[in-house]
Amino acid sequence: MFADKADIYIKAGDGGNGAVSFHREKYVAAGGPDGGDGGKGGNIVFVPDDSLSTLIDFRYKRKYVAQRGADGGAKNCTGKNGEDLVIKVPRGTVIRERSTGDVIADITDDEPVIVARGGKGGKGNARFATPTRQIPRFSKPGFEGESAEVTLELKLLADVGLVGFPNVGKSTLISVVSAAKPKIANYHFTTLTPVLGVVSVSEGNSFVMADIPGLIEGASEGTGLGHEFLRHVDRCRLIVHVVDVSGSEGRDPREDFEIICRELKNFSEDLSQRPMIVAANKCDMATDEQIADFEAFIKEKGLMFFPISAVTTKGTKELMDTVAAELAKLPPIKRYEAETALTKLDENAGKGQSFEIRRGDDAVFYVEAPWLEHIIRTVDMDDYMSLQYFQRVLRNTGIISRLEEMGIEEGDTVNIFGFEFDFVF
Repeated sequence: MFADKADIYIKAGDGGNGAVSFHREKYVAAGGPDGGDGGKGGNIVFVPDDSLSTLIDFRYKRKYVAQRGADGGAKNCTGKNGEDLVIKVPRGTVIRERSTGDVIADITDDEPVIVARGGKGGKGNARFATPTRQIPRFSKPGFEGESAEVTLELKLLADVGLVGFPNVGKSTLISVVSAAKPKIANYHFTTLTPVLGVVSVSEGNSFVMADIPGLIEGASEGTGLGHEFLRHVDRCRLIVHVVDVSGSEGRDPREDFEIICRELKNFSEDLSQRPMIVAANKCDMATDEQIADFEAFIKEKGLMFFPISAVTTKGTKELMDTVAAELAKLPPIKRYEAETALTKLDENAGKGQSFEIRRGDDAVFYVEAPWLEHIIRTVDMDDYMSLQYFQRVLRNTGIISRLEEMGIEEGDTVNIFGFEFDFVF
């Protein structure tokens, strides 16, 4: 099975929690706080693997979670960092955010790409000691790692794409000009998956050609098989449009040419503007009049025309030489630039963040702020100084001011993620 698209969930490791600990040693009185910080969570890292050619593995495993950072310990010991989770994908895989379609990364180079970063470790109570707060009994939990639903989309790294109707001889052409051995038969849709072949023109001069499964009218809208693979033409620097000039299946070569060009344009306006060479195949079965008529039609459009016979290899060398010469004038294979990055939480998450407060039918004030969930986990409800810290957070972020604006009175109940307390001025 050729799988070139998959949806997966990725989650970087959460940071470890900071520790609450106090130094205890014989003959050392009031040793003070010594709780260490939590370790950093592992990253989600994507790397290209040239031994892979499809995304089939991602059809069976869809959830990838990196290791969590270890919690801090006593004696100011920092927790161990979580190990990165390395995901291997075929070279040429584009990673997109599933909901928006924005590109996160393009895995084409050898360098590993960090797509989701692990959360920072929380601070231990030793970090909160001050001259006026000498025995802090609270610490900070680790921050969450980045997570997202992403789409993996394989776009073959080919210099040249062969396009055309089914059964026009694309597979035969790539088999005679390269070492590729696609299945060849005299029926439509023989080619069910894209086929890559390396064409060597001369010593040190070669390029990669892709045989794209046959397109038909309506392919850009999902008709036939070829529409599934139009994305693989997207990176190609040059298009070789193969047409059955003999009309052996009762079709008009002119009409075939116009239909395929229209499908390419409907799929991508940028793709329709790529340089194109027209290969009039099956010339051994066509009359001189048919070849001359189609040549005039193509040259009126300002395109290069090559009469060939893939079966007898007539004209194929001249075609490949011209393709190599044209590629030398064109820019490198298209790379996708990152359009977005996963939102990363930091230690200042509470500052400047939005929140909502609503008053329920039960007269309880409900505070909704996702970033506050991390902070409320730091609070030790049995420790006075910890509660003071929580109160400062609520005041510094504007939550208390908003409650006062909404008419809250002393003794009213406030609910934050299930934690309820009475409001006191």
